[in-house]
Amino acid sequence: MNVTQLILHRFDPERIHDQSVHFGSFIGKFKSLRWLLEKTFGFENDKLQVSLGNLDFPNPIGLAAGFDKNGEIVPVLQAIGFGFIEVGTVTPMAQPGNPKPRLFRLKTEKAVINRMGFNNNGVDSLVRSLAKVSKRVPVGINLGKNKSTEISKAAMDYVIGIEKAWEVADYFTVNVSSPNTADLRELQGEEFLKPLIDAVVEKREQLKIKTGQYKQIWLKIAPDLENSELEVICKAILESNIDALVISNTTTGRRQLSEKWKSEPGGLSGKPLFELSNNVLEQAGKLLKGNIPLIGVGGISSAEDVKTKMSLGASLVQIYTSLIFEGPGFVKALKKDLLNTQHN
Repeated sequence: MNVTQLILHRFDPERIHDQSVHFGSFIGKFKSLRWLLEKTFGFENDKLQVSLGNLDFPNPIGLAAGFDKNGEIVPVLQAIGFGFIEVGTVTPMAQPGNPKPRLFRLKTEKAVINRMGFNNNGVDSLVRSLAKVSKRVPVGINLGKNKSTEISKAAMDYVIGIEKAWEVADYFTVNVSSPNTADLRELQGEEFLKPLIDAVVEKREQLKIKTGQYKQIWLKIAPDLENSELEVICKAILESNIDALVISNTTTGRRQLSEKWKSEPGGLSGKPLFELSNNVLEQAGKLLKGNIPLIGVGGISSAEDVKTKMSLGASLVQIYTSLIFEGPGFVKALKKDLLNTQHN
């Protein structure tokens, strides 16, 4: 962690995040400032390129959803070297999210607890933001349901998101695994998951015929799953046309935390999530037998962590919490270290 990060971490984490996004939005408007960011933080090598279906990635390091909820700073995120960027989570209608405080930095554990609750400006605002962006890497949209939408009608919220954002997304991630929206994780169960997947895939096929474009659909699941629950999920996606499985979202578990944080509700991300998400990644790999690409997320803090995810079957990875603790230079360092480990 550099001096700037140490100073910033003395202030309220959500306030710092909001100001960072505001500042990033300002920088992104100026070509000269974006160029400076690229000169400082940019680094690419052809050996890091990855292809997944109809998408090509300059490197396998992506940004997980949650950092840029409204698609406001994609130019800056491209400039610091991400191989792909996932914006959102976005819902059909704007919503404020859960009451504050709702974001907590765990410095000793290098972790974060959040209970944001899908706070966002709504899908129409996101579409307007992304329509202005000149994309150089794949940009995905993470979709959720509004808090006010009944669980039995949740599929329609995801369908609305796909339909409205079709032209500006390179792929969509169906988020059924955030612990911060009541009942959302029920969508991972047998009763709701297959009908939900069928609905979004059907909408994708309709739009594919209409526009001649194919957009991948990924599914993001929780790390807090029993083996039987994971089996249900893998069976459902093998019977559908889902393009990738994202493993995993944040955890509600608190096994590795000090007493100070054990009773704080919300989703835990960062280093304590690493082993748990890896266990689910490994199990899913065995169940899917290479038939569905995997995206590894959770607790990555080094190139060795990336290699571990890939050894368990991940084609790509996503980071978020490590960016908070290490700063924008971490993306470049991670890619250089990953390239060096490939040579050794």
